[in-house]
Amino acid sequence: MQPIISISNLSKTYSNGYQALKNVSLDIMQGEILALLGPNGAGKTTLISAICGIVNPSAGTVTVDGYDIIKEYRKTRRLIGLVPQELTLGAFERVWDTLCLSRGLFGKKPDPEYLEKVLKDLSLWEKKDNALMTLSGGMKRRVLIGKALSHQPSILFLDEPTAGVDVELRKEMWLLVEKLRQSGVTIILTTHYIEEAEEIADRVGVINNGELLLVEDKKDLMQKMGKRQLVVELEEPITNIPDKLGAWSLDLSGEGTLLTYTYDKQETDTGIAVLLHAIGDAGLLLKDVNTSTSSLEEIFISLVNK
Repeated sequence: MQPIISISNLSKTYSNGYQALKNVSLDIMQGEILALLGPNGAGKTTLISAICGIVNPSAGTVTVDGYDIIKEYRKTRRLIGLVPQELTLGAFERVWDTLCLSRGLFGKKPDPEYLEKVLKDLSLWEKKDNALMTLSGGMKRRVLIGKALSHQPSILFLDEPTAGVDVELRKEMWLLVEKLRQSGVTIILTTHYIEEAEEIADRVGVINNGELLLVEDKKDLMQKMGKRQLVVELEEPITNIPDKLGAWSLDLSGEGTLLTYTYDKQETDTGIAVLLHAIGDAGLLLKDVNTSTSSLEEIFISLVNK
């Protein structure tokens, strides 16, 4: 299958010498949800802006459905819907007029039935005649999504789509994103919310200092890089870890009642069975044993710190 977006050695250096992107290469497949994670200033928005033709790259190439973003800008831009991070909306326009205008700017014929469906999916239909200035921040963000979808793009970029949105509305947006994917729309989102990527993304890309550190299938990433922990609860608290258990690099917590052992679940021999026997040999009584796997957030922090 051919990628719907192909990025090759993309770089961007601004006039002040700041290098926002450094040789980024990435293929995005049709119909997938890709989450781009990274701290502030990592290059996420610059990457999206370059693909959408808002920022001119200093080097490298980008094609969208086989079209070059610079040589065939109009063709590529018609394929893309962009929801910016900032709330860039007028004050006095009505919601309905805003979507109609946006659709017309892309040369699309009027289609009231389609725009009605978009507004209903965004829970905005009852607000269609309201002035934008009367809407809450969360509603304005949904209007931005409606604008981006007004010309029926096959690719949707969401730059921090749920920033400043309450938890309930965030989950509604996750459902909308999944519904769009099911209709064939390719979705690329940037987010600070790790649980957002963990909840809805197929693949996760991590960007830091303008470099794409990795792009992995979410499940594969968590399987390969996630660490598993064995937490042993003791019947009686201890003040120090016995010397007999020194080979396992255990952490003592819970006021002396919890022993935590971190191991790689990909290893053939995790050492758990021997550890549990050694705990008994050291004269410690077990009360309970639990295991847990590191979250995507922990993996992300580990990658960025490295």
